[in-house]
Amino acid sequence: MALSLYQKAPDFSLPATGNKIITLSKDFANKSVILYFYPKDFTRGCTAEACSFRDSLLALQGIEIPVLGISRDSIETHEKFKKAYQLPFDLLSDLKGNVIKQYDAFLFPILGIVKRISYVLDKDHKIVGVYESMFDAKAHVKHTIEIYQHKL
Repeated sequence: MALSLYQKAPDFSLPATGNKIITLSKDFANKSVILYFYPKDFTRGCTAEACSFRDSLLALQGIEIPVLGISRDSIETHEKFKKAYQLPFDLLSDLKGNVIKQYDAFLFPILGIVKRISYVLDKDHKIVGVYESMFDAKAHVKHTIEIYQHKL
């Protein structure tokens, strides 16, 4: 079950690609953002999802949509994934799964498997949209961006 609409999104700090630490409240203060949680770099569905976000962002030139991808993969794996697919957004590493747990993004917590779920946050970081779909990554991105465009 996803977090509720209009509740304040949990703040976090996580290591990110580009050798940085991203803190939601600091780095995206007064900015809307899309957070997407996904199971694993280089898998078919996750690659399709990341590339779909990439392609959608390129198609929407002039509209700045900050996107952050979060999984339990290491920064090293994220860096390779980002480079291999030329992703124009940061990937964050939540090795211990603490942020994933805060966002109710575990499919099977005991096994540590992350579900495919996105949250659209407004400039105050309240949740204004949620989309969850394990199997249709392209529809997932389409719906998430539609939520972003219509709510913000």
